[in-house]
Amino acid sequence: MEKLEYTFAAGQPAPGRAVTGVVASGDLEVLLEPGQAGSTTVAVQTSVDGYGANWTALLERVLGPGTLPAARIEINDNGATPGVVRMRIEQAFEEQANGGQRP
Repeated sequence: MEKLEYTFAAGQPAPGRAVTGVVASGDLEVLLEPGQAGSTTVAVQTSVDGYGANWTALLERVLGPGTLPAARIEINDNGATPGVVRMRIEQAFEEQANGGQRP
């Protein structure tokens, strides 16, 4: 089990909360809630050790431009592929933008 933490530039706080995915064989869940303006924090807990560089590269591609709302994101991974990770993060931002779960 490995725990990783990241911080990225962001815009204004996300307007709501969202949960996407489930933790099951080969999948993950993304929990998203509003963060402090200008910053998105990501906490990753993964069952696969030694892939920190892969997580860094993937999250920099998705969150690095700093154009998404500020959020606190928790990712609970059970060996998902990079494509699934990206899809779940994008789904979480879409869900919160469309109403999602309000804080």
